[in-house]
Amino acid sequence: MIDEKRFAVLIDADNVSAKYIKYILDEISNYGVATYKRIYGDWTKSSTSSWKDVLLENSVTPVQQYSYTVGKNATDSAMIIDAMDILYSKNVEGFCIVSSDSDFTKLSSRLRESGMLVVGMGEKKTPKPFIAACNQFKYLDVLAETEKKTMEIGNLNAKASGHDRKQDIKKNIENDNPSVIQENDIVIKEENSNSVNNKDLKNGQDGTDNVKYMTDINVIKAAIIKMMNEIDAEDQSMNMGELGSRLVKRYPDFDIRNYGDTKLSKFLKKFDFLEIKKKGKEGTSMWVSLKSEGDQEQEEKAEKKQDKKAVNKPFHKKKKKKYYKKK
Repeated sequence: MIDEKRFAVLIDADNVSAKYIKYILDEISNYGVATYKRIYGDWTKSSTSSWKDVLLENSVTPVQQYSYTVGKNATDSAMIIDAMDILYSKNVEGFCIVSSDSDFTKLSSRLRESGMLVVGMGEKKTPKPFIAACNQFKYLDVLAETEKKTMEIGNLNAKASGHDRKQDIKKNIENDNPSVIQENDIVIKEENSNSVNNKDLKNGQDGTDNVKYMTDINVIKAAIIKMMNEIDAEDQSMNMGELGSRLVKRYPDFDIRNYGDTKLSKFLKKFDFLEIKKKGKEGTSMWVSLKSEGDQEQEEKAEKKQDKKAVNKPFHKKKKKKYYKKK
């Protein structure tokens, strides 16, 4: 059995909503075990009352920190001091810093210098310096939207049976809900509000100013081309998993869910300059390579040919029948 990394999860209650607690703990479980689970805030304030129930349910330890003066955040200092104490105890191999505040930038850098794996979590409004200081960064609002979309699709498919199926579709259409389509007798719900459209991806935004810090998809595209051109292999191909790992190392906030996908293969298939092939005995290993100029030219010609056929499709006029009067 492979030993899992031990993590210290430290949450800034002043900058994170209680609704994200499930996504925080679920996401960090992908990296290891949460040995420390602490949250920092002034629990005498009414604004922190929403945390009470979720802390008990998830066994998160609240740390009380009073605000000594108005306008000064003493919570950050308490959180930083505890993080350094945990670091010197050598009881963990990684830290999860949950906040949308740039004040933890130096802390993240210091933890990384000590060989810790630092996973940051916050909303899309998180400043870029804090994101860059982490090994990986996850957007909590994106995690919540992805989870919500998955649950709604599952619930809709579960209900889509028998006579209830048509009623559910009709109800969604009448309520002006996101579109519902039928494919191979499976009902799939598409939420345009949760997926980033092409125009927004081009601008690096999803319609709000909060996304200005998210890595633009065109930057990801340029990085992929550069990495693929630097390969020394004869076939100029790279394992898909390795490509994903390199992108995360270069851009800590890179996560395919940020761009509306759930699998790396689906995300990479959006780029027409990439070719994805399966290798190995059972074809389980997927490799990515750049398409040659000849392949791209052939594809462009084929597309133009199809478009031309569609435009020049002959239109057969019905012949008018002639009627002759009997003499």
